[in-house]
Amino acid sequence: MKQYVIDQLRENDFLKLEDYLNKNSEAGELPGIYWIPVPKSLLQTTQLEHTDCQPFYFAVNLDLNSIRFELLVRTRSRLRCGCIQYANQKQRDFIINYADQLFEKLGLMT
Repeated sequence: MKQYVIDQLRENDFLKLEDYLNKNSEAGELPGIYWIPVPKSLLQTTQLEHTDCQPFYFAVNLDLNSIRFELLVRTRSRLRCGCIQYANQKQRDFIINYADQLFEKLGLMT
């Protein structure tokens, strides 16, 4: 799995991230998993064509020591489909910018 990983989180960093993600994203069925929507303007052609699979998300996995931003754009309605693809350059930039802005907004690891 391709991911953008930030590790060596301090306990306070973890708590701030957990609080923010609980308030500002969709929690997954498993603890520490969060779903962040990908803007429709960034979807690839196949993703735009698969209207039944929309909306599309990337997953965030938070644990005590690290946070992982998956570089896989996926639907939550299906496990396998041709529209589930690794992020293209614009989507990858969006995911990494989301992560960096999150840390900046919360004043973490500065």
